[in-house]
Amino acid sequence: MSQEMTIKPYVIGLDLGGTNSVFGIVDSRGDIKVTTAIKTQGYNTVEEYVDAAVDALQIIIDQVGGIDKIKAMGIGAPNGNFYTGTIEFAPNLPWGHDGIVPLADMFSKKLGIPVALTNDANAAAIGEMTYGVARGMKNFIVITLGTGVGSGIVVNGQMVYGCDGFAGELGHVIMVRENGRSCGCGRNGCLEAYCSATGVARTAREYLATTDEPSLLRDMEPEKITSLDVSIAASKGDELAQRVYAFTGKMLGEACADFAAFSSPEAFIFFGGLTKAGPLIMDPIKKAYDENVLNIFKGKAKFLVSGLDGSSAAVLGASAVGWDINEEK
Repeated sequence: MSQEMTIKPYVIGLDLGGTNSVFGIVDSRGDIKVTTAIKTQGYNTVEEYVDAAVDALQIIIDQVGGIDKIKAMGIGAPNGNFYTGTIEFAPNLPWGHDGIVPLADMFSKKLGIPVALTNDANAAAIGEMTYGVARGMKNFIVITLGTGVGSGIVVNGQMVYGCDGFAGELGHVIMVRENGRSCGCGRNGCLEAYCSATGVARTAREYLATTDEPSLLRDMEPEKITSLDVSIAASKGDELAQRVYAFTGKMLGEACADFAAFSSPEAFIFFGGLTKAGPLIMDPIKKAYDENVLNIFKGKAKFLVSGLDGSSAAVLGASAVGWDINEEK
């Protein structure tokens, strides 16, 4: 083992998000040595995406001494199935929403190394448990707030995968039964349709369209408004933008109150771009949770923001999956 580690001291971790794909080459201590990224969108087929990814990867692989230094690759991806190494009907991936994509096998054949794959939020949870604020915890839920809403659930120190590899899709719990927003998964009223970055922008557009309330956001073209724009406006005291975050946080808090009944987590850990809004979103989350959670769970769960910068949690989590598969082989 130690001799092989000397020969092949690195793994590749890929955080495959709905917007960006971030690659990191990681050593056994969890240090990310070098990174690169490509856009996830803009490719007509998965073959085009994999070719572009491998081209980008080759540059950083050469920087660490070539493919002979790489033991394996781990991928965190939307609708990723740990058991099969496939992405299945991922609504936010233009080349992955219509069927089953054997992504782990495709990368393995291109790179000539073992490749494992898991859900992107599960990868974030593994990274958080290994390197972040969940160190030492055995029961927690990571909720990722990005292009979509994902979750990684750890119970008794183990990831929850279920019978088919797809357990833990809390972003697709239906929160609004009557006239719920359409979701990329094909259903209506899902948490993701309201509390993702795209959901926040959608809420802002709805508020602008249904009120005459003054707002800094009125200076923008509605379809170009992003969650970052809403956050910036809210931080400047814009009342409409602040109401958007109050609405979003309230729904997340209510959802977490329901999730607590399932696994009684020690902590809810929030990860992703929306967490940059800080108290604007975290305060209403905590308030709504306290108002809705069962009495037996009150005061027990911590509400934490990821301790790892950017996509580090998901990259490190994905790389940990890469170490594991190589150990088994």
